[in-house]
Amino acid sequence: MVRNIRLHRTLADNSAQLSRVKRNLVRALREDVTPRQREVLLLYYAEQLNTRQIGEKLGVDKSTVARTIKRGEARLRRCLRYGAEAFLNAAAEGPP
Repeated sequence: MVRNIRLHRTLADNSAQLSRVKRNLVRALREDVTPRQREVLLLYYAEQLNTRQIGEKLGVDKSTVARTIKRGEARLRRCLRYGAEAFLNAAAEGPP
């Protein structure tokens, strides 16, 4: 019984953390990448277009698309890493 309670708490904690990461990702997409990076990342990941297709759609070379994806991903990684570090630091300090 105690094991089931612990498992339930762990799953609930993981679910809450996953929800927080998703919220942070959406916020980072809205606020922390350029409009062009957002557009290219959404076409690449949400629409599942390849770099050639995105380039044709936007009128740019596929190497420009690839570079924009890399820069957007790097910016998102930095933002999410900072958010994760802040969350872990707060958790390490314990409850208020």
